[in-house]
Amino acid sequence: MLPLKADSSITEMDKNQVTGLLLIALIVLVYLQFFAKPTPIKKDPTTKTEKVTTPTPATLSAASPVNDSLAQVRNKAAYGNFSVAAVGEEKEVVLENQDIKVTFSTKGGQVKRVQLKKYLTYDKNPLILLDEESSQMTLEVAATQGKIDLYQLYFSPSAQHTVVSAGDTSRISFRLEIAPNQYVEQTYSLAGKGFQVGYDLKMAGLDQVIKNEPVRFTWQENQKRLEQDMKQSRNSSNINYYLADGTFDNLSEASLDKQERKVTQPVKWVSLKYKFFNAAIIAKAAPFQAATLQSSVDPADSLVVKKLEADLTLPVADLKAGKGKYEFYFGPNNYQIVKKVTEGFGDNVNLGWPVVRWINQFVTVPVFNFLQTFISNYGIIIIVLVLLVKLLLTPLTYKSYISMAKMRLLQPELAEIKKKVGDDAAKAQQEQMKLYQQVGVSPLNGCIPVLLTMPILFAMFSFFPSSIELRQQPFLWSNDLSTYDAIIRLPFSIPFTGDTHISLFAILMTISSVAYAYYNNQMTTVEGPMKTLGYIMPVVFLFVMNSFPAGLSFYYFVSNAATIAQQLIIRRFVNEDKIKLVLEENRKSAGTRKKSKFQTRMEEAMKVAEASKKKK
Repeated sequence: MLPLKADSSITEMDKNQVTGLLLIALIVLVYLQFFAKPTPIKKDPTTKTEKVTTPTPATLSAASPVNDSLAQVRNKAAYGNFSVAAVGEEKEVVLENQDIKVTFSTKGGQVKRVQLKKYLTYDKNPLILLDEESSQMTLEVAATQGKIDLYQLYFSPSAQHTVVSAGDTSRISFRLEIAPNQYVEQTYSLAGKGFQVGYDLKMAGLDQVIKNEPVRFTWQENQKRLEQDMKQSRNSSNINYYLADGTFDNLSEASLDKQERKVTQPVKWVSLKYKFFNAAIIAKAAPFQAATLQSSVDPADSLVVKKLEADLTLPVADLKAGKGKYEFYFGPNNYQIVKKVTEGFGDNVNLGWPVVRWINQFVTVPVFNFLQTFISNYGIIIIVLVLLVKLLLTPLTYKSYISMAKMRLLQPELAEIKKKVGDDAAKAQQEQMKLYQQVGVSPLNGCIPVLLTMPILFAMFSFFPSSIELRQQPFLWSNDLSTYDAIIRLPFSIPFTGDTHISLFAILMTISSVAYAYYNNQMTTVEGPMKTLGYIMPVVFLFVMNSFPAGLSFYYFVSNAATIAQQLIIRRFVNEDKIKLVLEENRKSAGTRKKSKFQTRMEEAMKVAEASKKKK
């Protein structure tokens, strides 16, 4: 055979084809890389997208008879007689009135969400006091096969949505029925207005199903941030509780450490208290048998104020007998409202220690509420409140001024005594007391009026931080009188306080306090370090008041200004020449005038001191 020869034209054509294909491929690659844009794929509206899910016991039971039997076996083992309610569909049920909207869940027949309709958060969002993310509740019973949380089972509701009209009361019931005449029923009731939600818990025909052991109700609350000032919110939030014997107690408010307290006495109510709001459960019939209360804080968490937990034991016999009468309170910590809820519930508003509390309870709060009925501006209300207080204290202020005027007129004689006795302090005191006795002057006359005004001073320190009436009320440059007015934000923290802002009302209060100290030093005989201290204390006080409510700083600013004005007015009506004549008349009748008990005791004390000095 002859060998075949390659066709040169064909070979050349193959080379050209290969080269062309390579160039085309290169062009396509360059185009796709730099110029082409992906075209979105349009879905065919007739095409259905199916979601693949992992089978659960509930879906398995619906998938096939075999899976259904397996799920029933598992549920029966876990829930026993309650297994009939282990599977279901969660639905929401709403009950609302003019003040509050409560959303319940058919899963557990429990409170799922609470909205206070007339309040907003600090950033102007609807105020959701609690929801399923922040609040978790359990209701654990001791069944024959073990512990069961009823709030994990499905209940059947009696209604879907109810808006309660004024003057009416509506009810919604959730029932978990095991068999005829064997059921757990939870009934909630809500009046046409107010923040109280009735809660009746009944367990009927379950003597053979539930053991005679206490039912355990737990409530865990991750308190939401509702106010601007996180620090003050944490210092004012805690767990309060009230014993059946009438004793009010609480966990420490200001503590940042984890706290736990076991209460073995019967408990009437437990409150998970915010700064200005309250979420509580109240026993209306038989009290809770015992309670374990916990509180903790994560300083790094800027969303959760505090983590609170109440673990309560309920008497099962009362629940089986239909006597499980309870009540929830979801509302403002307004003294005028909470004092009517139940016994001792008004103590959730911190009005101070006993004497201070009485002043706030019977004077400050009623007057403040009276003023707000016809004055809408709360800054004006504070001014009027200051003027009323100053008017009430005018007799004491007048008496204090007269006493200071007498001491000022005696200053030359007191200076002469000091010059005469030198550094002998005991001798100087004896001579001063002798002079006071001759002219009929008591040093305490100037101190007692000031001391009597101190309870009112402390009352305001308790009233303003606890007053929800000031919340989100604007005045001048302050947007909220219940918290500080920050006119300057600092890039650093102020030492000791940790503040990163400057409050203008606190500065004005400090300036007015320094001005009052200057004026007061011109009116008194104070000398030396005490005189300087009058200027230092207001400056120190500035750092204390910097994070207090703007309403409180404004009150003391107005109070200082009013005090100076009041003393200037009194000064115009006081004739010091007449006071001098009175002192001289007293000096003439000194021998016939009986000594006061104070003078007698002071003389005896000085004699003892003098004798002790001589003995040494």
